[in-house]
Amino acid sequence: MSTKAIYLFITLAFMSMLCGFITFDAPDEKKQESKIVYNKKKHSITLSWQAFGSSGPYVITRGGSRLASDFVSVGSTSKLTFTDKKPNADKYENYYKITRNDITLVVSLENQIFGDNVYFYDRKYEKAETARNEMNAHFATIGRNGANGEWTTKRQAYYFKANINGQTYDSGGSGSASSAEANSIELGFYSHIGGLGKVPSEVKLGSVFTRPHLSGGANATCTFWRSMENVTVMRDFAWTVSQSTSARRMSVESTSKYISDVGNTNFWGSGGFIADTRYTTNRPNWGGQQQWYTRNTVFPAGSAAMGGSYNMVWQGCVNAPQADNINSPVSTTPVIREKPFLFIDKDGEYKVFVPAWQKDRVGISWSETDMGKGKIQDLLTDWYVAKEGDTDVEINQALKAGKNIFFTPGHYALNAPIQVNRKDAILLGAGIASVTLEPTEKNTWGCIYVDDKDGIIVAGLLMDSFNSTTYQIRVGNEDAKADHSANPIMLTDITCRVGGVQAKNIQIHTSMQINSNHVVGDHFWLWRADHGSQPGGKARWIRDRSKNGLIVTGDDVTLYGLFAEHYQEYEVLWLGERGRTYFLQNEPPYDAPNQASWSSQGGRVDGYAAYKVANTVKDHQGIGMGSYAVLTGTDGKVNKSNGFEIPNTPNVKLEKMCTTRFAGPGQIQNVINGIGGSTATGVKRVALYNNGEGTQPYDETFDLPNNESYPGYIVMEK
Repeated sequence: MSTKAIYLFITLAFMSMLCGFITFDAPDEKKQESKIVYNKKKHSITLSWQAFGSSGPYVITRGGSRLASDFVSVGSTSKLTFTDKKPNADKYENYYKITRNDITLVVSLENQIFGDNVYFYDRKYEKAETARNEMNAHFATIGRNGANGEWTTKRQAYYFKANINGQTYDSGGSGSASSAEANSIELGFYSHIGGLGKVPSEVKLGSVFTRPHLSGGANATCTFWRSMENVTVMRDFAWTVSQSTSARRMSVESTSKYISDVGNTNFWGSGGFIADTRYTTNRPNWGGQQQWYTRNTVFPAGSAAMGGSYNMVWQGCVNAPQADNINSPVSTTPVIREKPFLFIDKDGEYKVFVPAWQKDRVGISWSETDMGKGKIQDLLTDWYVAKEGDTDVEINQALKAGKNIFFTPGHYALNAPIQVNRKDAILLGAGIASVTLEPTEKNTWGCIYVDDKDGIIVAGLLMDSFNSTTYQIRVGNEDAKADHSANPIMLTDITCRVGGVQAKNIQIHTSMQINSNHVVGDHFWLWRADHGSQPGGKARWIRDRSKNGLIVTGDDVTLYGLFAEHYQEYEVLWLGERGRTYFLQNEPPYDAPNQASWSSQGGRVDGYAAYKVANTVKDHQGIGMGSYAVLTGTDGKVNKSNGFEIPNTPNVKLEKMCTTRFAGPGQIQNVINGIGGSTATGVKRVALYNNGEGTQPYDETFDLPNNESYPGYIVMEK
C-alpha cells in the first residue's frame, strides 16, 4: 500500500526553546498538532505529536532534505515523543518521517519559520532532476492558465541551497528551453525562484522557461507575476514574460530570449524588468517584446541586434545597444539600492542581505567572490516571518516591536492597513505575496501606509483591493517635508491591482500616492485590470473604478521601470519638483463607454494623458515613454488627445516618447502637447520635448486625496 504523506514541516524558531504549533489535516485523521525542539547544547532534536493511526509503533526515519533520495531509520516508539540524539550536523538538514499504519507525517526544522508555501531544495541529498520534477508538477496544476493560474490565491517560492563539490541542479538537456529535450524548469504564476548562496554562482540551474498560456504558448502578454533572483542559469534562459515579473541578481551563461518560440503566430510580449544581471557568453534577444527596462546589467561585447519593438531602456548597463528610435541607453543609475534577499550564511543560519545605497552606478553590484556592499540581518532575531493567515494586527505588532517583516508566499487578508512607521523598517515579500484589503464594512483606508521616515523599504508585494479605499499604498502624509536624501525610502517590485477578481463595485482614488521627498522606486506595475474572472465591458467601467495609478507630490522622487495601465483619469500625475522617470509603459483604459465619460481639463480635451506633469512644476525629466491605444470597449468614437502632457517650461523635458495603436477604432491623436501626429497613420515618436512649440495644457485644480477623505476611526502612530 502506498504511503499517504502529509507534509508538515516544523522548524526551529529559537535555538533551545519550544517552538510554536503547526496544524494540518490528515486524510484519515482529525486535525493533528506537532512540535519540535532543538537543543543546541546537546545537539539533539525532540519531536512530539498527537496520536494518529490505529495500532503499532511509530517508526521514525530521517533524511537530509525534504525530497532526499534516502531516509534512514533512527528508531521507533509507542510514545508520542522521540529524541534524535545524533542528528545531522546542520540542524536544517534533518527531515523526519513519522509513520504509523499508512499515514506519514513529515516534519523538519524549516517549516516553522517559512510555512507550507516555501519549498527548499538541497543538491547534497537530492538528484539533479528532483527540484525540476516537483516544480513542473506544480506548474501543470496551479501555475499555467485560467482558474488554475492567473487568478488563483495560491502562492509559492522555491529556494535552492548552494551547490557543493561541483554539483548543480542541471539534470542535462539541450536546445531551446521550450523543448522537451531541454528538461527545463517551468515557472508559473505567483512563483519565485531564489538562490540561497551569497552570490549567483553558488546556485546553478539548467534551463528555465516561463511558458505562456495564450496562442498555444506564443503570446506572452498575460504571462504575469513571477520572479527570479540570485541564481545562475547554465543553459537556455527563456524569460518570456510581461508585466509584474522581475529577474534580479543573476548570471546567464548561455543563450537567452524574452519572447516565446512556441507556436506559429503572435510572438509578442509586454515586459518587462531585469536588473543587476550578467550575461557571460551570448547577447540576449528580446524579439517582438513591445518594450523592456534593463538596469545595471552587463552584456558581452558585440553588435548583434537585441530586439524590441517600441521602447527599450538600458540604464547603467555595460555594452548596451546603441541609441536609435527604439533603444535609449542611459549611462548611469543616479541613485539605487538593490532589493534585499534571503540567503544562508557561513554559520548555517538564515540571513537577509540588505544592499547599501549607491550613486551613479554602472554594471552589477556583486562579483564572483563578493556579495556587494550592504548589511546582513539575522532572520530569527531581526525579522518576523509572516505566514498566510497572519493578520494585520500581528504584523503591525511585530513592526512596533522593532521587527522587519518577511512575507512568505500567501494571500494576506487585511482588515486594516499595515502601518510602517519606523525608520529603516523593511517589508519584504516572497512568491508574489499579496496583501489584500478585505471587504469589511469599515475597511476603507488602504493596504500599506508608509510614514515619512528615513530608510524604509517595501519590496516584493502585490496589493489587491476587494473594497473601496482612498489608495492602496501611501508614502508620507500630505504635509511630508523631511529630507531623506542621505537615506531614501525605497519601493521595489510593487504591484497594485484594481479589479479583475472581486464581484462588488469598488472605487479607489489612486493606487499609489508618494508624498515623501527623495523616494526611489524600482519597478512598479500599477494596473486597473483590463480582464479578469469577472464580466468585462460596461460592467468593468462601473465595477472597477480608479482615477489614478500614481500621484507624486513629493520632491526629488526617482522612478525606474514604471508600468501604469488602464486607470480612468491621469494614470501618472506628477506635482513634485525635480522628479525623474526612467521608462514608462502605458495603455489607456479599454472600456471608456463614450467620450463624454472620458474627457479631461473641464471636458475640453479628449481622454487623459498617460503621464501628466502639472503646469506648476518647474523641473522634471523623463526618458523612454510609451503609450499604446487599445480602445476596444468603447462606442467606437473615443479618442485620446495626448499621450503625454507637460508644461512649456525650460527645465521640464521628456525624451524618447512613442505612441501607437494596437487594437480598436480609437486613436492617440498627438504624442505630447498637441504635436507628434496621430496613431491613425502608424507609430509616432518625439525624440525630445523641452519648452517646445506645442500647446501647454490648461491649468487645472486636481482632485487629490486628503485627510478628510480618510475614515476617522484609523489612528496612525507616529
